[in-house]
Amino acid sequence: MNKVGFIGLGIMGKPMAKNLLEKSVELMVNDLNAEAINELVKAGAASGSYTEIGDQCDTVILIVPNGSISQQILFDKGGVAERLHSGAIVCDMSSVTPVESRTCAEKLAKKQVNFIDAPVSGGEPGAINGTLAIMCGGQQDVFDAMQPYFDIMGSTATLIGDVGSGSVTKLVNQAIVNNTIAVVSEAFVLGTKAGADPEKVYRAIRGGLAGSAVLDAKIPMIVERNFKPGGKIAINHKDIKNVVNTAHALDVPIPYTAQLYEILQTLKVHGHMNDDHGGIVQYFEKLADVKVKKGE
Repeated sequence: MNKVGFIGLGIMGKPMAKNLLEKSVELMVNDLNAEAINELVKAGAASGSYTEIGDQCDTVILIVPNGSISQQILFDKGGVAERLHSGAIVCDMSSVTPVESRTCAEKLAKKQVNFIDAPVSGGEPGAINGTLAIMCGGQQDVFDAMQPYFDIMGSTATLIGDVGSGSVTKLVNQAIVNNTIAVVSEAFVLGTKAGADPEKVYRAIRGGLAGSAVLDAKIPMIVERNFKPGGKIAINHKDIKNVVNTAHALDVPIPYTAQLYEILQTLKVHGHMNDDHGGIVQYFEKLADVKVKKGE
């Protein structure tokens, strides 16, 4: 495997980079957070500027908050793309729009640099455990070249189609996950307000048709009032905005997801952007004046 530049050491990126290091992948890392860089350097990585990463790494992985940041890192003065060699690969694992992915691919193609969009699902636990689901858009040979790294960071990696299709798949994923959290939240607020113990309700329904990975991941956190972020509402707010904008550009009506965006916007106004997206329950709790929590 080649020397890899890894840019973005947040909730997801830091454990992903650590997993690569543990499998003896040579890494050069960069992030705005100096503490995160130092932590990775202590674990065996080198620190490098964007131009150093572009000059020294044949593979560059990005996982940053949005597509605008991806493009700044790559194409602003002093960016990674200034020094990338012909035949290098840029893999953007951020959650961005398909248009942003295609823009990156087109600009890099002028330098004979390959691009693949490869957003992930699985949250912080999946990043830590190396069990992420990785959704890819790009050419087969580029996907094949990235496969050894995907095998370290995730349990599945699927090539959906051309550049942008990984980002489309991520939007589908985020619409399903966040709408499911919202419906679960609304239902458990109803049950709690009616006097049912939410833990017992959860145990009663999790083995039936209402059971889901979302239910299992979020209800235990909600009843413990644990909103420490594995996936921040801020990130999901951005992703759902991307879903709405992409759907509107394609003339696809999305009434549920449009309403979900307004729910997330309300949570933003009330200062919950740094909560885990299980904190969506707080919107419904405020409406009903009740909290879904463990019995006293």
